[in-house]
Amino acid sequence: MTRLKIAIPNKGALSAAATDILKESGYRQRTDTKELRLLDTENDVEFFYLRPRDIALYVGEGTLDVGITGRDLLLDSGAKAEEVMSLGFGRSTFRFAGPQGAFEADADLAVLAGKRIATSYTGIVQSFLDTRGIEAHVVRLDGAVETSIQLGVADVIADVVETGSTLRAAGLAVFGEALLDSEAVLVTRAGNGSPAFEIFKRRVDGVLVARGYVMMDYDIEASKVDAAVALTPGLEGPTMSPLHREGWVAVRAMVPRAGAQRLMDELWDLGARAILLTDIHACRL
Repeated sequence: MTRLKIAIPNKGALSAAATDILKESGYRQRTDTKELRLLDTENDVEFFYLRPRDIALYVGEGTLDVGITGRDLLLDSGAKAEEVMSLGFGRSTFRFAGPQGAFEADADLAVLAGKRIATSYTGIVQSFLDTRGIEAHVVRLDGAVETSIQLGVADVIADVVETGSTLRAAGLAVFGEALLDSEAVLVTRAGNGSPAFEIFKRRVDGVLVARGYVMMDYDIEASKVDAAVALTPGLEGPTMSPLHREGWVAVRAMVPRAGAQRLMDELWDLGARAILLTDIHACRL
């Protein structure tokens, strides 16, 4: 089997979370942030730690097989890579912003016509404008764009917004609809269905599913099993075992992590006892 080459963000908001999910998937990760390459011989994979903005380009060109980057960076790059799955971290929204009070919060983005728009994501912004028939001048800046309006370089900016505190500090406010909702994604080049990639994808997907579920165990009278199973149907159906106590059974099922405490209350009211929740670290479904 050909060794799988995987690109990981070397720093920034995506780096630590990407490393965590790979560790949970059973892969070695670097202990020194200065390392740019790590060989995991046990799993026959090779990791390369790169700028998040460059990852989609390397993957799209086929130099590397798979990578973790932001959806915004993937779309902005124009690379021949494609999103395989979202990873549930690094969430942000891409918005337009202008001087506070200059634009209504729900302004029609037609107001952008003729404006100078400063951004580090020219690909996303230009594509957004083109699809809506809006003619504006997109100004590319590689660093922070918040000061571009004050410096007279632009009338409006377009940037990733997480909390909005940086914009407010610069005297800016978002307006209009969002250009894009972004998060960390797994990317590969089109048509990559190699066995090594499928194994990697299955491992990561198993961790994502495990993060969203917990294992629930409880004891209940056999006469109430149908009502209990209606609350905890599991994935393929719950596991049930007879207890030494006559007329009682033990039930085990995977349940969504969200709402698990409420579900415990409902089972208790139904008559279930010895209700336990256990974290799931990984799974294959």
